[in-house]
Amino acid sequence: MAVFGAQLVVTMVMASVLSRITPHYSLARWLLCGTGLVYYLHPTDEELRSQAGLLKEKGKKGKSGSKGGGKGGGAGGGGEDDGGFTVPRNLDLTLETSRLGPGEVIQLRFYAEYQWLLDFSLCAVLVYVITEVLMAVAPPRAEVNLSMLWCLLAIGFSLKIMFTLAMLYFRGEDSGGEKAMVVLSFFTYLLIALGMLILDESKLEMGLDLAYSSFNASAAAFLRAQGLPSDGPASKVTFKLSLAVLCAIIGAFFTFPGLRLGKMHWDSLRYCTESKVLRALFHLSFVAPLLLVTMWIRPVSRRYLTEYTLPGRAHPLMGPDTFDTLRIVMVLAVSAVRLGLMPYYLQSYLNLAYEKIEAQKKESGRISNKDLQKKIAGVFYYLCVVTLQYVAPIVLCLFLSLMFKTLGGLSWAALFGGQSSPGECGLTPEGGAESAPLPALQDAETVMEATRILTLGIEEVKKIFTVEFYRGVLGFTTWWCVFSWFLSGTFGVAYQSYFTKG
Repeated sequence: MAVFGAQLVVTMVMASVLSRITPHYSLARWLLCGTGLVYYLHPTDEELRSQAGLLKEKGKKGKSGSKGGGKGGGAGGGGEDDGGFTVPRNLDLTLETSRLGPGEVIQLRFYAEYQWLLDFSLCAVLVYVITEVLMAVAPPRAEVNLSMLWCLLAIGFSLKIMFTLAMLYFRGEDSGGEKAMVVLSFFTYLLIALGMLILDESKLEMGLDLAYSSFNASAAAFLRAQGLPSDGPASKVTFKLSLAVLCAIIGAFFTFPGLRLGKMHWDSLRYCTESKVLRALFHLSFVAPLLLVTMWIRPVSRRYLTEYTLPGRAHPLMGPDTFDTLRIVMVLAVSAVRLGLMPYYLQSYLNLAYEKIEAQKKESGRISNKDLQKKIAGVFYYLCVVTLQYVAPIVLCLFLSLMFKTLGGLSWAALFGGQSSPGECGLTPEGGAESAPLPALQDAETVMEATRILTLGIEEVKKIFTVEFYRGVLGFTTWWCVFSWFLSGTFGVAYQSYFTKG
């Protein structure tokens, strides 16, 4: 217990909160049901008959009000045996609305995954904040940072959900276009990542060269200490190629969330013509990731903020440590703004039902009652999928930035002129520590001795992953996720601008 200290207590309390309290008081449920979202109800068969002027045939009682059943047959109400009939496409329908409540959302597909992801993320943020306060008050010595485990789990959950949503486009019978889009995005992002990884560090500040050198040196030292002569576990080409493949996978996951974000952003701007403040927030929320991307471009950001001295000043605007921490704060701010705007984006999505009916009124021909009802109801039943496409990238970028801050040895105090302490995270060894040969586990004669050997082995393996390694890999991954987030959303807006009407 002494290894974890107060952190174990915080983790146990938060796990209890997650299992006992969040089912009753849920942030995820409040964002859907407590923010005034409304959805459109599809008309019943009776309402459609009344609007179309169709007469119900005798002997068909009990069929007209049905919302299930097969598709209708011919014109003028044919195919009544299965409760189906057709109505003109240009029928003047007025859709009723209903307030979104817990009873409605709980039946939606992926609602459980959405609630778990957001509520777990909230608990993980609380664990992280409390842990940071504890470490600021009483800096630990050789203590494991359990908040990093929470962050890692949140990242894993978000990636798993994004993978599940991407696989939906591979399972449908009529999903050939979606499959091609995901595959094309994978190879496009792979080419972009390979191009980024060959850029000079003086242009794009990735820190991967230093990360590889540190990892290779520490891994080679560990292998030599165990009697295995080696120059390192992998070449730099293998290291960067592996990162490029990872980046391509992440980019493919961002494809349809980005397209959906672009559509909702485009529609939200059309609906908020009266509120200039809200319109400005939409623009700021959309453009902010581009500003974050430029914070890793050295000639544009770091050089002007940390190296150049403006006229009338004796020093640059900020130090290197302050600049590094500022990037983390900006990622957190963008994530908070986008989460705050989520109800507006979701309402613009729910309004698609109304827009579909308005567009249908301009068409000729007839449509079956079942197809018309499915067109309206499908928007509502797809709500949690859209919500996850919006939330999962936020969670991914948020917790990657938190891990980047802690494992990269950055400090919140740097914002106020303090210095970063590389060892504060408690997960990396002291600099300059030499690897020692490990005794064989089979030579242990007692349980205590076996435990000591295992603990020593874990400590030696931890020395391989240095602060420089974490700072380079997590920094680049954070930047890439923000870059993919912005690029996919930009493509979504461009698609709405040039390839769709309205």
